[in-house]
Amino acid sequence: MALPHREWGWAYPLRAVGGHSGYLVVSADVTPTPDERFLLTTLAQQTGAALHSAALHRSEREQGIELRELNERLAVVNDQLKAAVADLEGRGRIHELLTEAAASGGGEAGIAAVLHDLTGLAVAVEDQFGNLRAWGGPDRPTGYPRPAARQRGELLTEIRRNGRPTRHRERLLALAQSRDQVLGVLALVDPGHRAGPHELFALEHGAVVLAMELTHLRGLAETELRLRGDLVEDLLSGADDDSALLRATALGHDLSRPHQVLVIAWKELDGHDGLARAVARAATRVLDTGALLGRRAGDVVLVAHRPETWGELDRWNDLHRAVAATMRSGDGAIGVGRPCSRPSELPRSYKEALRALRIRKDSASPYGVTTFAELGIYRLLAAGGDDREVGEYVHEWLGPLIGYDAANHSDLVTTLWQYYECGGNYDATAHALLIHRSTLRYRLRRIRELTGHDLGDVETRLNLHVAARAWQVLRGSS
Repeated sequence: MALPHREWGWAYPLRAVGGHSGYLVVSADVTPTPDERFLLTTLAQQTGAALHSAALHRSEREQGIELRELNERLAVVNDQLKAAVADLEGRGRIHELLTEAAASGGGEAGIAAVLHDLTGLAVAVEDQFGNLRAWGGPDRPTGYPRPAARQRGELLTEIRRNGRPTRHRERLLALAQSRDQVLGVLALVDPGHRAGPHELFALEHGAVVLAMELTHLRGLAETELRLRGDLVEDLLSGADDDSALLRATALGHDLSRPHQVLVIAWKELDGHDGLARAVARAATRVLDTGALLGRRAGDVVLVAHRPETWGELDRWNDLHRAVAATMRSGDGAIGVGRPCSRPSELPRSYKEALRALRIRKDSASPYGVTTFAELGIYRLLAAGGDDREVGEYVHEWLGPLIGYDAANHSDLVTTLWQYYECGGNYDATAHALLIHRSTLRYRLRRIRELTGHDLGDVETRLNLHVAARAWQVLRGSS
């Protein structure tokens, strides 16, 4: 091998069992002796073996590092798999226990109890309005504050917008909903903020199971309500006793006892679903023997047992107050028909309830309860036996006024009726008619002129009052 400025040069291959590692280049000013060249050959062989050993050692060390890193990654993955399996097992257990609670008939209380066992936190089940329906765990509150309707609506809107459980003060709330309709709210009471992913999943799944339970209950309630409504409609139209008793028994209602019909109407809420729900809740609280509820001609109709424990009017007044509390308005009237010993007689009680309701609504005090039994002389007007004769009586006493009102679009008959309803009190009558006292005086003077009657005469007063009341009843009937 020729090297510049050197007499001698040689490239010794660095070979080993594992392969070739390069060359050892040696140069000298003079040519080495054979012994020196042998020594250089031996050194080259040993250097090649050393380089090969070093490469093997480096490769083993790198492989060891890679293997250790791989083992560490495998350990992490294994831990993650274990955690995932444990999480899946936990979620499966949550799903199994909550589904079993619903399927076993435990209802809302069963779901709340299972969720408490799973989370260790107290659980509340509320309806969409904030009323407590069930409680799971200790420290059940004795008084459950009902939030204002506006605040409740804003809270439900926020939870729906979040799409997941939402913390509100000391509670975590999840919606039980069917499509876009909120059926209820499931709450974890968590003042210490202990709830983690496990508790959140349990709450979410509990809300799903609760939604299924509430949907099922609502379906059953709607079916029963429809069946009860159909039965009420048939009873009011006239059903034979045997079939009516069998159908009522199938619905869990004893129709063999004396019943009477109530017709309920609330201001500006005729035919409104809210009124029917309010009457149903009030009847459950007030009428310990239950009632059949239906709707007819825009009114809510109850077929209820005749009261036995206390006065009839007291019972129905309690019912009116209970409905008013739920509706948050006392502007409603209830007409009550007389009791019937047989289901086939209920159409008569229904007609009496309608007449009693109409007379109450047309009176100076249109809100409250009127029973057919307390109508007194007006029962003759409301009996409906011969409206023609009653009409002739009305025309005899009020004919000139009726004709004058029709020709002049005035309200003299109404004024006379209201005047007697208010006991002849000028201030009360003017207030009821929303007119000035001077206008009332003018109308009464005009009534005297047209009829020729002395409005203060006792007998005349009685006949005019009865005729005006009959006019109201007949007008309502038409």
